Amino acid sequence: MIRAAPAAGRRAARGRGLAGALVLASVAALAGCARTVDADQARICRTLIPALNAPDAAIDIVRTVPSDQAGRIRVYYVVTEPGRDRRNRFVDCTFRGDALSRARGELVAVATERGRLGEAAFLFLERFYLRSPEAALEDPGGLSTDIPRTSYATAYAVQTLMNALPQAGVYALLAASYSLIYGLAGRIVFGFGELAALGGYGTLLGVTMALQAGSGHPLAALALGAALAALATTLHGVVAGRLVVAPLVASPLPVLIGTVGLMLVLAEYLRIFQGSDLRWIPPVYNTALPLLRAGSFTATTTPVALVTAGSSAAMALLLLVVMRRTSFGRNWRAIADDPVAASLCGIDGRRVFASTFALAAALAGVAGFAMTAYYGGVGYGAGLVLGLKALVAAVLGGIGSVGGALVGGLAIGLAEALWSATMPIESRDIAVFVLLSVVLALRPGGLRGFGDLLPRRV
Repeated sequence: MIRAAPAAGRRAARGRGLAGALVLASVAALAGCARTVDADQARICRTLIPALNAPDAAIDIVRTVPSDQAGRIRVYYVVTEPGRDRRNRFVDCTFRGDALSRARGELVAVATERGRLGEAAFLFLERFYLRSPEAALEDPGGLSTDIPRTSYATAYAVQTLMNALPQAGVYALLAASYSLIYGLAGRIVFGFGELAALGGYGTLLGVTMALQAGSGHPLAALALGAALAALATTLHGVVAGRLVVAPLVASPLPVLIGTVGLMLVLAEYLRIFQGSDLRWIPPVYNTALPLLRAGSFTATTTPVALVTAGSSAAMALLLLVVMRRTSFGRNWRAIADDPVAASLCGIDGRRVFASTFALAAALAGVAGFAMTAYYGGVGYGAGLVLGLKALVAAVLGGIGSVGGALVGGLAIGLAEALWSATMPIESRDIAVFVLLSVVLALRPGGLRGFGDLLPRRV
């Protein structure tokens, strides 16, 4: 039995402390986003404003803020009427439900700075104005004009970057899953895209459970969804790794065929138990946050985009800490460098492989959580293209290198967003797979590997 030196123990303790600090910082960052405004409720409330003012009034929305009471928001605006001074006004809208309720779009009361609307006035406004087709055309807009102004190119670049960050986080985590297994066993194992889709269904289940339990806190619902996503993928990943991958990993062709079969089985498993239709979660943290303005164009993001990108970044940093500062990371690197020597030093290769597969599956679950929370829905077939793109990211970064996989995922996410912003979106996926061919031809080792066909650095 090999005993760790005191210095190594102190380094491991520092690593665990740093990992705990990262988790706490992530939770604190999410908590800071807790009080946000539901975009659909804000739109309904803004739609009322023209009906509460003169027909020829010019309306400028200042800001929309949540109230201390669940389901209530306030919209501040400025009214300019011909022959009258500008006036600061506001409208309070109270809804029957909050962000996670089925009744989140049902308006029950309206008040202004003059007081609460009477029952007759509210009934007329809700039944004969809000439900009319013309009401949607009266939305005066929800973005504040009091934001920094810049050139159109800068604002468009910022918008492209904001669009890239959430999907880059998804690709990075999945690419790290591929690299963890390849760096240890030297084999490409398929199926992590399907595990991410399974994590998406776990997220859906968590948010639905929060809804059924009457929890109106979006942060609690997302946290439960993330926990169930990671738990579901870890359990499925451990079983798949033990029953399918471990018996075949010694031979390249059988493990390739076996994991392709595993990928198909997981997809069909999801289709049978969840159906073939897309499943959607209630939109949370979807209020547009203006960043920069260039003429009539405004670069925006949403709190849920920041939450998913931040969660992915926190998981990536935590993964790097685990790989560099813990005994598991040292054992992983030892087996990746020389499995025979590692075995002679007392390292249990089977245990490390099982732990690695569980970690890779958990990363896929967090990726599925980020995907579902950001896009709002998941389907059983979402894992195929997602997994292939993540594999491209892993190869681009240098498959077998965990840090390279994270860099490759970031690069693929940025490249996709840039292509979508400047080129026909229909050919975006083709461009990603062409990039894989170019990388394999010119630099088989990826960005962090060797430039020739020598063994890759792990």
